[in-house]
Amino acid sequence: MAQQPDEQVVIGEEIEHVRVITLNQPRRLNVISPNVVSLLAQYLEKWEKHDDAKLVIIKGAGRAFSAGGDLKVFYDGRTSKDSCLEVVYRMYWLCHHIHTYKKTQVALVHGISMGGGASLMVPMKFSVVTEKTVFSTPEASIGFHTDCGFSFMHSRLPGHLGEFLALTGARLNGKELVAAGLATHFVPSEKLPEVEKRLISLNTGDENSVKSAIEEFSEEVQIDGESVLNKQSIIDECFSKDTVSDIIKSIEAEAGKEGNGWIGPVLKGLKRSSPTGLKITLRSVREGRKQTLAECLKKEFRLTINILRSAISTDVYEGIRALTIDKDNAPKWDPPTNDKVEDEKVDLVFQPFKEELELPIPEKDECRWDGKYEKSAYATFK
Repeated sequence: MAQQPDEQVVIGEEIEHVRVITLNQPRRLNVISPNVVSLLAQYLEKWEKHDDAKLVIIKGAGRAFSAGGDLKVFYDGRTSKDSCLEVVYRMYWLCHHIHTYKKTQVALVHGISMGGGASLMVPMKFSVVTEKTVFSTPEASIGFHTDCGFSFMHSRLPGHLGEFLALTGARLNGKELVAAGLATHFVPSEKLPEVEKRLISLNTGDENSVKSAIEEFSEEVQIDGESVLNKQSIIDECFSKDTVSDIIKSIEAEAGKEGNGWIGPVLKGLKRSSPTGLKITLRSVREGRKQTLAECLKKEFRLTINILRSAISTDVYEGIRALTIDKDNAPKWDPPTNDKVEDEKVDLVFQPFKEELELPIPEKDECRWDGKYEKSAYATFK
């Protein structure tokens, strides 16, 4: 559904010492378009420098927090070189900024929180989820990779849970997010407006006060017996394997065992996914274990640009076509199987760019927005 011309896609409110950002495209599940990235960056940069701003709250209007990047924007740019480079560049700077933000931040996460949308929630000092929250990082399945800092975040989860979430796009609910450490508090959805009111009335960014206020409404988390988080030993066994093919073989072996009915859909999903997307994603998450946040973001930026340039495969455009354009859910992957995706080809998308074309993220967090797009080498090429 197209955005109406008079719609404010992002609303920023200033209430004494509190700042509230609302992602405001409820009918489009608050997708992240170039305009959204630009507005989020403007608000966050302005408020971080402002002594009056102490606490920043971010929320989504309607039944989603954010369903992630606007795939149609990428698809529409498929025939012209680097049409999405600017928004990708800005999004990575925004991700770094959120991870290293100097003011206290709270995400109030109601409904869908996927991909790039989830990257606005997980790094926050406080992320409050409900029984209606649905988290997923499904990018690998459409020929992309888990981006926006997730090779850093997934690689720091217990055991091989990160590889499992990145490769399968498995969904986690609110309670599972808290149990996995991807969110900080679980609050029943009907109390979420009260949490927001309470935080605004606090009028402070003091972390202990904010934490105590959220805890007035939050509940202890008990995960369901059937939760994938209770399958950690099987996940570790299967997703610790060296290659995607070995992971799939290992899952096939587990699927036949009694009580492992949950594995069937996981296996089916992996076999339907882009072989190239899976291979790139597995390597990215594995590398992420040994990389800093800055290194992960620089690497993911390279991967994103190379994938959008179809450096080794056009799978991402075929994946978007099948999922959101023609909606036939029948993508034709190239190459079609895991054993046909050559390691040498995958190496190509990980190659560093020339120094001036890398994301200039400082290793020290106190250096802020100096590397914005308009100051980059890319802007001067245009």
